[in-house]
Parts: sequence; C-alpha cells; structure tokens
Amino acid sequence: MTSSIESVTLEVDDPAVARRFYSGAFGLDRQVRVRGSEAPTAGFRGFTLSLVVSQPADVNALVEAAVDAGATTLKPAAKSLWGYGAVVQAPDGTIWQIASSSKKDTGPATRRIDEIVLLLGVADMGGSKRFYVEHGLPVAKSFGSKYVEFETGSGAVKLALYKRRGLAKLVGVSPDGTGSHRITVNGDAGPFTDPDGFAWATASETASL
Repeated sequence: MTSSIESVTLEVDDPAVARRFYSGAFGLDRQVRVRGSEAPTAGFRGFTLSLVVSQPADVNALVEAAVDAGATTLKPAAKSLWGYGAVVQAPDGTIWQIASSSKKDTGPATRRIDEIVLLLGVADMGGSKRFYVEHGLPVAKSFGSKYVEFETGSGAVKLALYKRRGLAKLVGVSPDGTGSHRITVNGDAGPFTDPDGFAWATASETASL
C-alpha cells in the first residue's frame, strides 16, 4: 500500500504567532502543525512548501493574505513558462511557493488550495529517490536528476524531491544554510530520518499537536 503524508509539523520560535499566520493566511489548520523549538538554524532550511491553485487570481489572493498576515515576498507574482506564481516567506522562516499552471483566470478569485506539495532539497537525487521508494512511496514523475515526485495516496500533502541548489535558486535564496531543518513529516511511512536529515514521524505521534 502506498504511504501517505497527513501533515507537516513546523518547528517555530512562537507557536501562537505561527498558528495565527497559517490559519489566517492559508486556512491550514489540519495540514500544517506547529510546535515550539529553539533548535539552531540559519539560512536555507533545505525545503519549501507549495500551494497549488487553479488560476492566477487565486495566487494573488493567497499572496495578499500572506503578506497582510506578516509574510515577506521573495518573488513577486509573475507569469513564467510553466504558469503563474510567487514565493513568500512566512514569519517563522518557512518558504512557500504559491502557483498555478494556468496563466488566465476562469472565474472570481478564491483562496481554495488544490494541492499542498512538500519539496525537499537533496544532495544525491538517485540515493534519496531509492530511499523513499524503499519506504513505500512509488515514483509518480521523474525528470532525471532534477526532480522526482512520489505517489502519496490519499494523504493531505504530496512529496517531491529537488536538487538543493536548484530549489534554492527556484525560490530566490542562497543555498547556504546550517542547523535544523525545523520540519517533521507526519505520515504512515515513518518514523525515520532520510539521507538529508529530514525527520519523519507517524501521524499518531503528532495527533495531539
């Protein structure tokens, strides 16, 4: 049976502030959990989270809500070869991509989110790909050493791998970073720690957060 991801837990300096942000900006009360942490971290944490929506107006609505709630814009919303998107950084430091494959609006703006994708920046794409396949996540899409996306069943969060330096370039930050990733992935594949130091826990372990 394909493994799934129920949520992610972000380790933050101020849980109350983080909860208000994610609830107010994105409406993510179930899929994104938070807990307090003083683990040292600096620079790029090696991952991003993506919100996939249906049209550019929805991208703009979510970016506006995030900025109003305290986020910083890393890349303003703009068209690209693949669609339309923007990058913001939450007050706790987590980097969020907000994107649509469509370049044209088909209706009034909403803040409806179609998919949540966790992108992990990895050092060895081949090794990390094998690791996750062995832990019950079959490959759904693969583009050589650049990008791998996994089947994650009916889980709330999808998983993809990107080369670390490429992911940092994609969101407009330096790839340099040290210390804790400050994220735990909650699903039925764990508990384990992957080759790049990303920790997984069973969903039941984090149900009370």
